[in-house]
Amino acid sequence: MFPFEASLANAADHRQATGRPLVTLTYAQSLDGSIASGRGQPLALKRPKPLTLSGAQSLKLTHQLRAAHDAILVGIGTVLADDPRLTVRLAPGRQPQPLVLDSHLRMPLSARLVAEPGRPLWIAASREAPEDRRLALEARGVHIFELPAGSDSRLSLEALLNRLAENGINSLMVEGGAEVIASFLRQQLVNQVVLTIAPCFVGGLTALDTPLVDNFPRLADMKVELLGEDLIVWGTLPACQ
Repeated sequence: MFPFEASLANAADHRQATGRPLVTLTYAQSLDGSIASGRGQPLALKRPKPLTLSGAQSLKLTHQLRAAHDAILVGIGTVLADDPRLTVRLAPGRQPQPLVLDSHLRMPLSARLVAEPGRPLWIAASREAPEDRRLALEARGVHIFELPAGSDSRLSLEALLNRLAENGINSLMVEGGAEVIASFLRQQLVNQVVLTIAPCFVGGLTALDTPLVDNFPRLADMKVELLGEDLIVWGTLPACQ
């Protein structure tokens, strides 16, 4: 049992104390820090067979983490590049609530998150998002949270977390992509991190391509474990507690 599972067991207490869900940031990267071939480009680009950074055991861990969280979040860029399902398939457990950050409602109606049966998709969008797109998505059963802009002119992540807490979400798993990862870290909204490091080089898009000028978030209670061929690093970010 990984130590971060104990904090998830107390996620409801965290929500009661802070008014927002406990946030776990988790993603896989190569040795050179790449998370994708390029912006908007999956690792399988121009390859005869799909490539994944994570090995079988760490992929299973990712699905165990999904099952342990109430909701799972990605940005619209990840949806457009990978068309993910955000479901639990490689481990037993419940299905998390899928959530996409999509300011301008670019979500394709054909995306698997919309088209496939399952839990209705939640989307966080700007109040200025096109009305016709909102109506089309809502007609497909999508629930849209209209959010104000934050200080960086992007969607207010604090407002989003407050709305999630109001809707009974105790724990949120943030999977990416790069802009989402950077935004959560920059705004100090991450409580714990689970990072998979694959033993390969990609030379692609890194998780953080601009400096976090105001702070350098530093893991506390850091642990490291070899899982198959992958290195799993986890810990907490006390400044965000």
